[in-house]
Amino acid sequence: MGRTYGYLAEFSNPGTLYRACERVRDAGYRDWDSFTPFPVHGIEKAMGFSWSKVPWISLVFGLSGAAAAFAGQVWVSTVASPLVISAKPLLSWQAYIPVTFEVGVLATAIGTLLGMFILNGLPRLNHPLFTSTAFERCSDDAFFIGIEATDAKFDAEATKAFLEEIGATHIEMVEE
Repeated sequence: MGRTYGYLAEFSNPGTLYRACERVRDAGYRDWDSFTPFPVHGIEKAMGFSWSKVPWISLVFGLSGAAAAFAGQVWVSTVASPLVISAKPLLSWQAYIPVTFEVGVLATAIGTLLGMFILNGLPRLNHPLFTSTAFERCSDDAFFIGIEATDAKFDAEATKAFLEEIGATHIEMVEE
């Protein structure tokens, strides 16, 4: 057998899963997740999610990209190749706006993608929960909570007893 990944607990319906998520959150677990076959309204609140950092990463990338594009155009037209065209000033910033905008949008998209990948720990080609035959029902009709063994509060016996206490119908130890 491999290293212990953690416990996978099955719950009978979305309501019991929601209440179980609140209890797991209140118990102080940090390395855990819930798995459902369809979106459960408010589950992120029950799990104690905070605001995502992705919008801030996107903002920084977008503003940095736009600033770099604008600065690059200013440098080219005033320092690298100063040409007076149609008696316009060297720094004719109005002409730089379309490129600045487009590079800003591109940088925002790249920042959003990278931020999402990094914060979600992707790409992950295989997850230990995929070895569980019970977990196959997650995309059909089952509701699960997975508590990872890397959690500071994780104790094999105490965590199993806790999951039984909060209403789990089936609990399985998952190995990596």
